Amino acid sequence: MQDHRKKPRLLGALGKNFPRTHALAAGAASFALALALSVSTPEVEAKRTALEVSLSLPEEAIQQSREHQQATPTAEAPHQSVMEGLRVVQETVRNGDTLSDLFQRAGISSAEMYQLLSSGKEAKQLAKLVPGEELTFQIDGEGSLQSLELHRDRLSKVEFSRDSSDEYKYALHQRDPERYTAFRQAEISSSLFVDGSKAGLSNNLIMEMADIFGSDIDFALDIRKGDKFSVVFDEEFLDGEKIGNGAIQAVTFTNQGKTFSAVRYTDSNGDTNYYTPDGKSMRKAFIRTPVDIGRISSHFNPRRLHPIFKTRRPHNGTDYAAPRGTPVYSAGDGRVIKAGYSKANGNYVFVQHGERYVTRYLHLHKRYVKRGQRVKQRQAIGTVGATGYATGPHLHYEFLVDGHHRNPATIVRKLPKAKAIPKSEMARFQTQTQPLIAQLERFQQPALAQNGEEKDSVN
Repeated sequence: MQDHRKKPRLLGALGKNFPRTHALAAGAASFALALALSVSTPEVEAKRTALEVSLSLPEEAIQQSREHQQATPTAEAPHQSVMEGLRVVQETVRNGDTLSDLFQRAGISSAEMYQLLSSGKEAKQLAKLVPGEELTFQIDGEGSLQSLELHRDRLSKVEFSRDSSDEYKYALHQRDPERYTAFRQAEISSSLFVDGSKAGLSNNLIMEMADIFGSDIDFALDIRKGDKFSVVFDEEFLDGEKIGNGAIQAVTFTNQGKTFSAVRYTDSNGDTNYYTPDGKSMRKAFIRTPVDIGRISSHFNPRRLHPIFKTRRPHNGTDYAAPRGTPVYSAGDGRVIKAGYSKANGNYVFVQHGERYVTRYLHLHKRYVKRGQRVKQRQAIGTVGATGYATGPHLHYEFLVDGHHRNPATIVRKLPKAKAIPKSEMARFQTQTQPLIAQLERFQQPALAQNGEEKDSVN
């Protein structure tokens, strides 16, 4: 007790020998130090609570300390609130976070976390979190987790809630966005991506358009200045804010004076594909190019001068120069018959399509498939690289028919398309697609009239 009585005297002595403002500042510093020491590990927190040491300071010093605390930035803390007797904590997944990190920041024990993870197979998805996703915890006064919401995106929410039997129940909540029809058109003056972006199309929509016409147009070779496109698609809104785009509904593309048209149709089996307005499939057995972007750096040439060995060696494929990491797609449905690495080919993948056709993909940076694996048309099987005998990042693509090399740039045009709409379903097809074609034509007419007026004004 003697030490406790000396502390006020010491403060009084300081008041006599120092100006009053200095004494107040010293008192504030002492108080701030005590607060700083109180923020520590759980063990230190327990000791501090048990001792309950209090300091008696002048009111002015306490006020100065509070103002100092308000002016000093603190570490970011989880958003917390109180709702119906429950403490609500909101956490955002950061890079490197595990579920354990999030539970710890929310102040929930590992035992609670393990109970949730063992509640069913649906809870296993909590182990695969993506940075940016949000979690909302509801915790009772005893620190027990009552519910957890995982917001994957703005349209879907996963909820785990504790019931009366102390078990967690799973629920998936989905919101449907509002959809509105949108129309865009452009004339190619630079490139499909540049002019498509200027017209207001996202990269995904541009890629989708290239996919639709991939059997008819070689977007690495055939595109010319003056080509045009018009597209009708859905825009998706949530609470008055645009959140994304839906699928293309109808589209036309004029390439070198020839116009191709396609409409989206879902058949009676629930399968959705694109067709010409008269019901022919837009999908051939093989796509024209196995990469979406790039340029042909070397054509099919049986007497090419090899760039490395400087000798006449057949170039039995087409080279597409593209940035390293560009996706490489399987040209058609098939089975991987070879996938590996060799000194000349680098990383490679060979795909067998039926009995007659084989496609080969060489100099890959990465391989995504293994031997014996089944692949679908436009499935990513690897990425562009410069492995093996290669002077830079590119894809060497070969097409073989009955064991003989053919020019990949021309052979696809000679191969048959997929099946057309059967006669038994033609009436249903027309009922569903004719309004889309009419809608596209209505959108195009004002745009054509406006372009005509601009030309007349120039003349």
